[in-house]
Amino acid sequence: MLPTPLPDYTAGLLATNDKIANQAAMSEIRKSTKEPASRFFTSAYQAVNRLLPGMVVAILVAMSAMLVTEHHGGPVMLMALLMGMAVGFLRDDARLRPGFAFSAQTVLRLGVALLGARITVQYLTDLGWAALVFVIGSVLATILAGVVLSRLLGRSSWFGMLAGGAVGICGASAAAALAAVLPRHTKSDADMAMTIIGVTVLSTMAMIAYPILGQAAGLDERGIGLFLGVTIHDVAQVVGAGYSVSDEAGNVAVVVKLFRVLLLLPVVLGVTLAVSLVQKQAGSARLRVPAFVVGFAILVALGSFGVIPAEVSTQLSSLSRWCLVIAMAAIGINTSLGEIRNLGYRPAVVLIGCTAFIAILGLAGALLLMPAR
Repeated sequence: MLPTPLPDYTAGLLATNDKIANQAAMSEIRKSTKEPASRFFTSAYQAVNRLLPGMVVAILVAMSAMLVTEHHGGPVMLMALLMGMAVGFLRDDARLRPGFAFSAQTVLRLGVALLGARITVQYLTDLGWAALVFVIGSVLATILAGVVLSRLLGRSSWFGMLAGGAVGICGASAAAALAAVLPRHTKSDADMAMTIIGVTVLSTMAMIAYPILGQAAGLDERGIGLFLGVTIHDVAQVVGAGYSVSDEAGNVAVVVKLFRVLLLLPVVLGVTLAVSLVQKQAGSARLRVPAFVVGFAILVALGSFGVIPAEVSTQLSSLSRWCLVIAMAAIGINTSLGEIRNLGYRPAVVLIGCTAFIAILGLAGALLLMPAR
């Protein structure tokens, strides 16, 4: 009797090995596809966990500033800056510093980008060509005056642009926008705080004094409106000064002022390119325009062509205001009175000099374009 042959397990073993190999391969594929998503969510969680404490503090300070301003009046950005400085001891907490830095830089840039939603070129239609050219020349001349004064007093040209732009365009908002594109250094926050405090104080003084000065110079209501719109730093003070004279003076002042605000876009773009060129020549950076400046320009264009509905524009403008106030609160927290004091008298002299320069220029232009009675 022949022996029974042993069963051949080779095929079964090969099939089992192939199945195991396929399962392992599928497991590796699933693992490789899950890992990027897992890493993304882990990184996002870690970033939020790192930034949130400081951001919450900045938001609370901003909300407090908003509340005080709504009930008692006053410039909200200055209020946020001063309240932030009042709790400046919090910057010593290492857990809060990343959130403060994020709010003072990234949130600031977001606010500047969204600022474009409230600016449209329709302001041009209400001014004559002579007035348009005069306003443009006044703004550029004030920025140049700021640079010259800053260099004469031993400060950098960048601070001159910051001071001249804040005085020449729209006060605190212009300071925030320009600070976002200028090169950062150890005194950046102190320079910005000093500029915002300075232009706010000077703008308030101008609101009281300039209507009296315009009437003393013999300007008519339209001439006073042009003078006020060209020279006063912040929109709110222009409104207060203009309508304290008459409705006609107020209307002209507001239109001129809003055109100055519109010039924020080309000035920010110009400063951005100047900074990029300087850094490129120094071999430290490529020529580029920051994304938030591009966003700012796109929103101005969309708003000017009526693409953005009025309700959406209002909401974006409100969000921009909140972002800027939160950024001001964080900058205030990051800035001590000692740092501002250490800046010395020179920044104040630059701001006062720019204010006096544009006041003289504005009065002369108003007298020439709209002769005295």
